[in-house]
Amino acid sequence: MQYIAQPEYWLRGPVDHVPVLLQPVAHALLQVRAEVNILMEDFPEAKLWLRIAGLASPGFHLQHIRGVIDRLFTYARGEALNEKQLEHLKEEGKNETVSLQELLAGLNAQVERALDQLGKTGPGVLTDIRYVGRKQIPTTVTGLFSHAAEHSMRHLGQLLVTIRVI
Repeated sequence: MQYIAQPEYWLRGPVDHVPVLLQPVAHALLQVRAEVNILMEDFPEAKLWLRIAGLASPGFHLQHIRGVIDRLFTYARGEALNEKQLEHLKEEGKNETVSLQELLAGLNAQVERALDQLGKTGPGVLTDIRYVGRKQIPTTVTGLFSHAAEHSMRHLGQLLVTIRVI
């Protein structure tokens, strides 16, 4: 893939079909997806699960970014996590049989599902209360979407450092 320098997503204008109040979330998720795919393009598969200097493996970060978006967007819909999601959470960083291509495909598909959900979210629900996890910690739809975006960016940053160290 040939890298072509472009402005960051937030400078490219609105994302089609995403409400104006959710544009920052869409921009962040698109930025994460783009940077992860560029970063991992020539990454050696043999080092995908390598843990050095106490850092989580690159494979963990790829699993976790996808999983965080999935889980937080599930809560934003007012749903509890299902068994498959709970199993995925337990396996993050442990399932070393997953290939780089599978991890990237999963992350890319999850971002698409998230963008679709953002596009279907009306502004009237953004301040609605939602509950997180077994403890049922209250937050809002906006809080969940925002945290999914910022947490994904945080792990992108950690992935960048990890790959540089490797």
